[in-house]
Amino acid sequence: MAGDDRFSGRGVRLNLPLRLALRELRGGLTGLRLLAVCLILGVAALAGVGSLASAINAGLAERGQLLLGGDVEARLSSRFASGDERARFDREGVVSNVVRLRAMAGTADGADRLLAEVKAVDARWPLYGNFRRVDGPSCRAGCIAPGTAVVAPALAERLGLKTGDTLMIGEARLRVAGVVAEEPDAAGEGFGFGPGVLMARDDVEATGLLQPGAQFRSLYRIKLPPRADAVAVAKRLEAEAPDAGFQFRDSSNGAPSTRRFVDRLGQFLTLVGLTALVVAGVGVAGGVSAYLGAKTRTIATLKTLGADTATIRAIYLWQIGLVALGAVAIGLAIGAATPWIVARLAAASLPVPPVLTPQWGALATAAAYGVLIALAFALWPLAQAARMPAARLFRSLTERRDRPTPGMIAAIVGAGLAIVGITVANATDRLFVLGFVGAALALIGLLWALAGLVRWTAARVPRPRGTLARLALGNLHRPGAPTRQLIVALGLGLTLFATLAVIETNFTGQISRTLPDKAPTFFVIDIPNDGRAGFEAMVAQQAPGAAMTVVPSLRGPVTAVNGVPASQIDAGPDAWILRGDRGLSYAADFPPNNELVSGTWWPRDYAGPPLISIDDDAARALGLKIGDSITVSVLGVELTAKIASTRKIDWQSLGFNFAILFAPGSLEAAPHGWMATLAVTPAQERGIQSALAAQFPTASVVRVKDVLGQVAELLGQLSAAIRAAAGVTVAAGIAVLIGALAAGARARTYDSVLLKLLGATRGQVARATLAEYGLLALVVSGLALLLGAGAGWYVITQVFKLEWQPEWGPVVATVLTGGLVTVLLGLAGSWRALSARPNAVLRDL
Repeated sequence: MAGDDRFSGRGVRLNLPLRLALRELRGGLTGLRLLAVCLILGVAALAGVGSLASAINAGLAERGQLLLGGDVEARLSSRFASGDERARFDREGVVSNVVRLRAMAGTADGADRLLAEVKAVDARWPLYGNFRRVDGPSCRAGCIAPGTAVVAPALAERLGLKTGDTLMIGEARLRVAGVVAEEPDAAGEGFGFGPGVLMARDDVEATGLLQPGAQFRSLYRIKLPPRADAVAVAKRLEAEAPDAGFQFRDSSNGAPSTRRFVDRLGQFLTLVGLTALVVAGVGVAGGVSAYLGAKTRTIATLKTLGADTATIRAIYLWQIGLVALGAVAIGLAIGAATPWIVARLAAASLPVPPVLTPQWGALATAAAYGVLIALAFALWPLAQAARMPAARLFRSLTERRDRPTPGMIAAIVGAGLAIVGITVANATDRLFVLGFVGAALALIGLLWALAGLVRWTAARVPRPRGTLARLALGNLHRPGAPTRQLIVALGLGLTLFATLAVIETNFTGQISRTLPDKAPTFFVIDIPNDGRAGFEAMVAQQAPGAAMTVVPSLRGPVTAVNGVPASQIDAGPDAWILRGDRGLSYAADFPPNNELVSGTWWPRDYAGPPLISIDDDAARALGLKIGDSITVSVLGVELTAKIASTRKIDWQSLGFNFAILFAPGSLEAAPHGWMATLAVTPAQERGIQSALAAQFPTASVVRVKDVLGQVAELLGQLSAAIRAAAGVTVAAGIAVLIGALAAGARARTYDSVLLKLLGATRGQVARATLAEYGLLALVVSGLALLLGAGAGWYVITQVFKLEWQPEWGPVVATVLTGGLVTVLLGLAGSWRALSARPNAVLRDL
């Protein structure tokens, strides 16, 4: 039969394995269910995260005009466009001017005041989309009448406002004309410190908020003629006024900060999902090993009848491939439905409604990951089973498996490299992704080595006196023991969960403990330049002994670095100092909560050419050194200064920290205001707020506790998203545990039967199993806690630059819960073996 062409004939080799594979699959997928479950979990996680991020970005792109409020936007800080500048905008199309600033909004009697984000719009607003009040019709132009204001629902609720009431904005009295129901460009304006107020552009001067040095943004939005190229128009306008301090955006990227946030969160969650898929890959290996272990007699029979290694490999590769493709398809279907599900359940948490059409790019990437993971992890056990001779297959319970051929190992390595290549190619921050991949590979290698050490140690330590203890120890290193699979898979899952628990508890600790202890009570913004002395006197009268810091305040964008326009510099995601306006100030003394890194601080009486001190992280992101120059636009005037020093800034001190500080003599003559921090007792808060409202109605007061509450809410949403993605990893780890148990089920059943024949009771065997899995859980949990703490420390202290303050209770509870699940599932998986009847098992030998 060795030469029978039914198995070895070249003409039928391509179709005979497929026919045999399909015939065997008719009996059901019992042995390959684990492979399917693991792949569905991993692919669904990746496809879901990728589809949601892609769908949100597609929504941002599709609604670019709505989010931006026009086809092109020109943004200025603390000044308005000149007549010539406005004429250039008018030449391109219809122009709408919007002014954005922060101000205190209050009731007519002044009893209640609240920081609000004020948007003053002209009669042409909105250029795109519709504005609508609650219980009112949609509006396309002239939506806000002079002398009126439309308030956000949160402001109406907190101040108890209703239509017809009077609202105070600075020195202006406005009639409340309704509550906002739909604001077309709201999602493109980013994070705000308070609820919004819409008022007419003509009423802004009456508020008294636009005094010299006040901080506001003037936005000129242009609606272009049909078929005009918004990108080209924005570039042309920028080229016509390179030194005017304008920041131009076009509708192709109407909400850049939102897009960056979605991209970064999506990338992080994709890496978490990829970790889940790698963990699932270990389950794939376990499932394939268990399936082929149950097929050893079939394989041995086929080999006895003349089937060669290639035919055997092809038969089961067809089976595994068909099941894997079906699992990938199911995972992709779940991932494709994720944007629709999230849009239905959590629409309010999304920046824009996601596009609900399939995101083919994200789905194709997830499918490639799933196929490559299945290939990388299934080939090893398949090659081992296919190479073994028939005689050894009949003794498979006691035989060690051969290593795959070099060609098969090369295919496995190639699949792994392809996974890394796809990950890096799709990354927005490739260094971060390479670091993550390197750390994941190092972790897998460490867990693999630890598993080998556990087996080696278990085989060589002195044997305990107790029979059950010896049995539990022997089960860790016997042939076919699932020790390595369990340690690698559960180690990955629990380490990831421990890391996330450490990060989350640190964030919580920063908000709830450290920051409130350091934080001032109020930030006061836009104190008039000539009102500083009066402000300090008022504070001294209302809150004697209050801690107060007053600093000069200006704003302006960085327009050039070493003479190169900022728009032409692509320094990656860390070049945040080039994006948007920067807070600017000047100081004679070295600021508190800062540390000098390089260069020297100027003398207090410095009177030379302009010098600056810059944040050290920002300098390193741009490759800057002492002596390099930075150009900043201040009220339309370009000011170039040389870098005299770099500083490490403690941003969590919640004081006034400026990434760019000028030396004395550079900015004093420019119109500017002042900012202050106040730390007062709870009993002094209301008196300070009332006095500020009466004496400085144009100043804005930020209550720090309110800001921290918003930050805590945002962190809570991020934590929920991360926990959901990490939960898939843990679910995959549980599936791997089940697979490892399934892979060793036959051997464990025979062990149980032999022990029963030798006089052991079911309870004794169960206690031995409990000891085995308890020891494994202890090892894995301890290592996960150690590695998770190390990874969490790096993220908190090196990435987020926060203090190391984890809460060990939740972290330890997370890890111990994972260990307990390991033990319980181990006992549940062994119950069938414990219940096996000796006569039935022995007849099957």
